Amino acid sequence: MTAAIESILADLVAFPSLPGRANAAIVDRVLAEFARHNVECTVIPGPEGDRSNLFATIGPRDRPGYILSGHMDVVSTEGQSWATDPFRLAPDGERLAARGTTDMKGFVACVLAMVPEFLAMPLARPVHIALSYDEEIGCRGVPYLIERLPSLCARPVGCIVGEPSEMRPVLSHKGKQAMELVIEGQAGHSSNPALGENALYPAAELVLFVRDLAGRLANEGPFDARFDPPHATLQAGILRSGNAVNIIPDRASVEIEVRSVPGLQPSVVTAKVVSELMAISDRARAEGRHLRVSHRELASYPALPPPEDRSLADLMEQLTGQPSLQSVSYGTEAGLFHAAGIPAIVCGPGAIVRAHRADEFILKSELAACRSMLRGLGANLC
Repeated sequence: MTAAIESILADLVAFPSLPGRANAAIVDRVLAEFARHNVECTVIPGPEGDRSNLFATIGPRDRPGYILSGHMDVVSTEGQSWATDPFRLAPDGERLAARGTTDMKGFVACVLAMVPEFLAMPLARPVHIALSYDEEIGCRGVPYLIERLPSLCARPVGCIVGEPSEMRPVLSHKGKQAMELVIEGQAGHSSNPALGENALYPAAELVLFVRDLAGRLANEGPFDARFDPPHATLQAGILRSGNAVNIIPDRASVEIEVRSVPGLQPSVVTAKVVSELMAISDRARAEGRHLRVSHRELASYPALPPPEDRSLADLMEQLTGQPSLQSVSYGTEAGLFHAAGIPAIVCGPGAIVRAHRADEFILKSELAACRSMLRGLGANLC
């Protein structure tokens, strides 16, 4: 079985399945794996027209079962220095290195390798396999899959999102919203700044507002001690403006990110930043200056709140032999499944500290532990 997992993983990492791009190549590879075992798989395209989600069921689809959820996209290797080809699986003893081995094609490979075993089990309740696109840029693909679930199966009793957690069940994570805020002025020669409208200055004011608002969140809350840090965070991560020092910059953009504790919607925080953006525009207009402002959402997903019912957590602790972890700082698609009324938990092979970095790797022992968990889940459904 370990050889089967490694073989499938080698195939999956060979696809540079970057978010925001067509994913037909990796979709076809996964479809071929299902077809090899005569498992019907539903292709769920997104509105972009060039990328799709996949959904397959093993067992009686009219009975409540569990979803195994993963994403097929990976982050870019641009600007990173790798010791090996990032899109070719490189075994090195216990390590298997390549982009996506930990985040999260290792989990996907384990699930696909388990298909023949699931088929051989007398499942009284089903295993559903849900694979999404564009998770890495804000969980953009999976909502279209979740929307289709009522027509594909009975309401699942739970969802296991296989993001890297070192096979510890994770109960909760923060929500996120990222936004771009744009200020447009008027270009001109720097020898006479009064003849232009410098967009960089009001953008700098906005960045300082973001800094101060972040400080208020840290000092005033709301607080939730189950998270570290125990409050919502806000930061300005990117400021773009100007082409040359002797040209008055006519455009500036600021990208911000909010990560919020359960009970506080990220949009509540970003709304305050947008309100300040509008106030900057109004003040400029009152002074006879002309600024144009706009904003757009870049990414968003809800928080996964701690569960009120511990049934799924207890099951995962039993299957993994590990105690649950209360919360993590990264986000996943689990919050979206929870928002749709499906209890969700995060549990997968690999460590998040290896994700998105050069020489990303997963351990063979981690893949074996994941396989053991999946086998236990199948036995539980028999």
